[in-house]
Amino acid sequence: MDLNPTPEEQRFRDELRAWLEANMPEPWSGSPTGSESDPAYVAYLRDWQKRLFEGGWAGISWPKQYGGRGCSFIEQAIFHEEMARAGAPEQIGVIGLSLVGPTIIAVGTDEQKKRYLPPLLSGDEIWCQGFSEPNAGSDLASLSTLAVREGDDFVINGQKIWTSFAHFADFCLLLVRTDTEAPKHRGITCLLVDMHTPGIEVRPLRMMSGDSAFNEVFFTDVRVPASQVLGQINQGWTVAITALLNERANLGAGLYAMFRRNLEALVAHTRRERRNGRPLCEDPLVRQKLGQMHAELEVFRLNNLRALTRINKTGMPGPEGSIQKLYWSEFNQRMTRAALEILGPQAQRHDFDGGRWIYGYLRSRGNTIEAGTSEIQRNILAQRVLELPKSY
Repeated sequence: MDLNPTPEEQRFRDELRAWLEANMPEPWSGSPTGSESDPAYVAYLRDWQKRLFEGGWAGISWPKQYGGRGCSFIEQAIFHEEMARAGAPEQIGVIGLSLVGPTIIAVGTDEQKKRYLPPLLSGDEIWCQGFSEPNAGSDLASLSTLAVREGDDFVINGQKIWTSFAHFADFCLLLVRTDTEAPKHRGITCLLVDMHTPGIEVRPLRMMSGDSAFNEVFFTDVRVPASQVLGQINQGWTVAITALLNERANLGAGLYAMFRRNLEALVAHTRRERRNGRPLCEDPLVRQKLGQMHAELEVFRLNNLRALTRINKTGMPGPEGSIQKLYWSEFNQRMTRAALEILGPQAQRHDFDGGRWIYGYLRSRGNTIEAGTSEIQRNILAQRVLELPKSY
């Protein structure tokens, strides 16, 4: 892999950098933590996503006919690097951008692509992902939310949990069981469900961080047209695997931007904050911790480029995405813990820097559970990358 940018990639970076300098919005004035529950912050991010879309900077690697830019995955990584450098707001609807959209592109009908992809990119419609269930644990194929065919509709009853952004999502990529007699992997169907359909109830889950971005979702006699099947009936497991591979492959670049912003903010604090009359950055132990985090973040960036290079060559993400998921989830836990160690007790106060450091530390506890637990990722890597025998 050649890490030097091509002339086309350098032109892309220069054009993006100039656009960001001219179009960056005013910084968000509210609390930087737990803001997903603030309607004003959601509206702020929707406006920013709309500006990106209208400027031609949404869906960097998506086909142009669906509102994307038609660029390479490497240029997508450049986009996230420049967003981090500029301190740009996050993109709303990360589930739709990283998981749902690429899956619809891969297996959706032409009608589904035309209907759902442009408003997803523009931020007009936000998506959530209805996979996890209370009694299924890490065994996704054990899901029990039932969809029974009645004429031209499926009637859905059941429950999902840990559904990110469901409290303001417009649509859900939902896995349901449509054949109770088939082996568990073969009786699942994927549906595109309007979250405003009667019978859907969303209950936010308040976490120890104070955030309520996760939710329980209950389905009671919810009618969904059979035309909303993504892929084939009873072939939803294949769609689910496609979605999860896209999630693990595409989240990396976006998360890099967030991690880099956090590390730069931490470095800035060590230059301002003083201990024993000296700036924190002069403490050799602090410098060592900052250097370690910088090195680990660079490893993450390079591994992400390696994964994107594979997608460029094959057109599909591979199991190597599990390396990224495992790495970033544990790296963020190490980084947030180190931030509290460096900044000391004040970092635990909610009135210090908007509470971002204690919030980040508490929120990072979920990183090794969401998007597939670390145990699941290690099993995937052992079996599908290292080709080790299954563990029984």
